[in-house]
Amino acid sequence: MADIDRIRNVARHVQREVNAGHEVAVVVSAMSGTTNQLVAWARDAAPLHDAREYDAVVATGEQITAGLLAIVLEDMGVNARSWQGWQLPILTSNAHGSARIDDVNGEELVKRFRELGQVAVIAGFQGMHKETGRITTLGRGGSDTSAVAIAAAIHADRCDIYTDVDGVYTTDPRVVPRARRLEKIAYEEMLEMASLGAKVMQVRSIELGMVHNVRIFVRSSFDRPEDIDPHQNQPPGTLICDESEIMEHPVVSGIAFSRDEAQISVRLVPDKPGVAAAIFGPLADANINVDMIVQNVSPDGATTDLTFTVPAADYARANAVLVKSKDKIGYDHLDGSREVAKISVIGIGMRSHAGVAAQAFKALAERQINIRAITTSEIKFSVLIDTAYTELAVRALHSLYGLDK
Repeated sequence: MADIDRIRNVARHVQREVNAGHEVAVVVSAMSGTTNQLVAWARDAAPLHDAREYDAVVATGEQITAGLLAIVLEDMGVNARSWQGWQLPILTSNAHGSARIDDVNGEELVKRFRELGQVAVIAGFQGMHKETGRITTLGRGGSDTSAVAIAAAIHADRCDIYTDVDGVYTTDPRVVPRARRLEKIAYEEMLEMASLGAKVMQVRSIELGMVHNVRIFVRSSFDRPEDIDPHQNQPPGTLICDESEIMEHPVVSGIAFSRDEAQISVRLVPDKPGVAAAIFGPLADANINVDMIVQNVSPDGATTDLTFTVPAADYARANAVLVKSKDKIGYDHLDGSREVAKISVIGIGMRSHAGVAAQAFKALAERQINIRAITTSEIKFSVLIDTAYTELAVRALHSLYGLDK
């Protein structure tokens, strides 16, 4: 939706689906750069602005796009109408700037599909808090969440997400040129990939899809609309679905990585009950997310070391919180580094295969890559390494698990 030409391209995609006999609801994001400009204006007006008025400002980007797309569709002979979030309504919590969707009323959309054959063009990223009647926004990437929520409300066969990539890849193709596009991926795997560094989909949209069993299809908005057969079960792209739809689960589906990590080590902490709470309680109060946690075994039973990761943007703030709490915690000193990266190996097939992580540890050791920390779950494991080895590690693991074949 970058400009009017791209909006016309979207309209041709919509027209293709309508001509194929499908009932279509379209959720739009703002035009390129619009949200950034609106945010900048709000901050310029007053650095400490009212969050409710901030939402009233930034929600207008999607309203403009919805109106423009409806105009273009009408000009092409497609019956269409634009909708704002409050008109359906899309009801949300009162957390302005990062609201969560509570309910979506899709009855009027379905009625207009049936009676008028009308395409609904809906402004994404926004909703309304019922008690106050105020416009709310869902946070960056919220249009994906809006789309999945509306698909659930109208019981859509599928929710197509048109984006700047043609699907979900085994890893970032810019790092591994032989990365492959996945035809299907399970909700759980995609949720892990999205939360661990893959930027294709917003995490909350995947969560919604999984809860309501909405099949999500990630596809490219740059494909020529006339080159796609709307009757195909699966045109080029990646289907995010329940694992029951996937016949054969590969052991590993993808490798995600994030360079936005920082490591903090709290040294010589008293090895007694309550110390972990004394460390992580103040960090939680400061809204700092802690990810990987490693506690060393205490050789003398008196002191131990505790290492964990935080977002790189919160590194200085986390250190300040810990320094402030030093007397209560009773540690000797702090160590840390911003020069770390988290590499994650994800796959539902891990549930039924032993030794998957051991293979990775061996492959990294052979390349002289030191592992600083490890975390595991049922379908993934993550390792923390020095940033300088990020691409080497990703390529090594990608080949190890046969993802480039």
